[in-house]
Parts: sequence; C-alpha cells; structure tokens
Amino acid sequence: MATAALTPFSYAVLTLVGEGGAGPHDLVRTARQGRAHWSAAESQWYAEPKRLARLGYLRAEKRPGRTRERTHYTLTDAGRDALLEWAAEPARFPRIQHEAATRLLLGGMVPDSVLVAGLEGLRREIADIAAHVDAAEAALAEGPDRGRYLRLNHALARRILVAHSTWIDQVERELGGAPSPPVPGPSTPAPPSAPVRRVFRAPFVD
Repeated sequence: MATAALTPFSYAVLTLVGEGGAGPHDLVRTARQGRAHWSAAESQWYAEPKRLARLGYLRAEKRPGRTRERTHYTLTDAGRDALLEWAAEPARFPRIQHEAATRLLLGGMVPDSVLVAGLEGLRREIADIAAHVDAAEAALAEGPDRGRYLRLNHALARRILVAHSTWIDQVERELGGAPSPPVPGPSTPAPPSAPVRRVFRAPFVD
C-alpha cells in the first residue's frame, strides 16, 4: 500500500526528480511540456518538493545558479522505496476534471453558440500543448536517455490531443459553427530508440 503521507502528485514529483535530481524550475519546465498527462498549479511544483524533503523522501541542497544559488533535490532511499512500491500498484483510470465537457451540461440553459464559442480557448490550448510535445520529441534526438519511455508518453499525449480536437469538431458540427483546422503534428513518427536499462532518471528533455 502507498504511504499515507504521499499523494498521486507526490509520486509525480518523486518520479520527475528521479536519480538525476532536479530543481523546482526543472519540475515546472517539465510540467509545462507534460500538461496532457498532468495538470497542476506551478506553485505546487515548488511547494511539494519542500514537503517531501521534510518527510525524508527527498534530499535538498543548494547549488550555484546563473545569478544565485538554487535548490536541487535528489531521491533518498525512502523516496526510491516509495517509488518502487507505487510502481507495483495497479494503475487506475486517470482522475479527470473536464471543464469543457461539464459545460455542455448547460445545454438548454445557455445558447449553443455560447457553448461553441467557449471551446475556442480549449482549441488554442490544445495547439499550445501539441507544440510542447513536438519540442520535447525533437529534443530526444539530442539526448535520447530514457527515450523509449518518453516516446510512449508522447504518443499518448498526441492521442489525447487528437481525441479532444475531434470532439470539438463534433460539438461544432452538431451545435453550430464550422470546425477549425486540425492540430498540426509531425508528419512521420520518430524512430524507436534502443532499450534503456536505467531507472528513475529525471525525464527532462534538455
């Protein structure tokens, strides 16, 4: 069983810290690129590592930065043990708080045109996330450490984005409004990388 003090977000932070370690700024950068998989306020990526360090799952140290010292976190033995225990648990369907889908339940209470117009914000965010996924994929060619695992996650992210874009098209067709152009993506899939045996390396792309 997972440790009571650890939440799903705690495990996400521990995973991203990995064996290579990471600072809060690294976690925020990676979180921006992985928004299709996990969404959290940037302040949480700063606060949670501090809490995990107090609990003994991370070790914090100061390292030189460009203009000042920065905090760098590494896994402790307790952190590694927690990740191994968590990885062995059955994966569950992801928790979803889908604002756009919930808004459709307002059908009949507000005009369809309002519901359709509100989806443009989601369309723009899909395009932004897709650009981050493309950038992360391109960076793998420069440093393919853990590339096999990252490409699998990138493939999932693209499927999620395509599914949402297709859903918006359907809503626009049925409720009114012409569908927007599809989200652009890479023309050809990236070649698979060789199997990697390392564990818990921080999945940063640069």
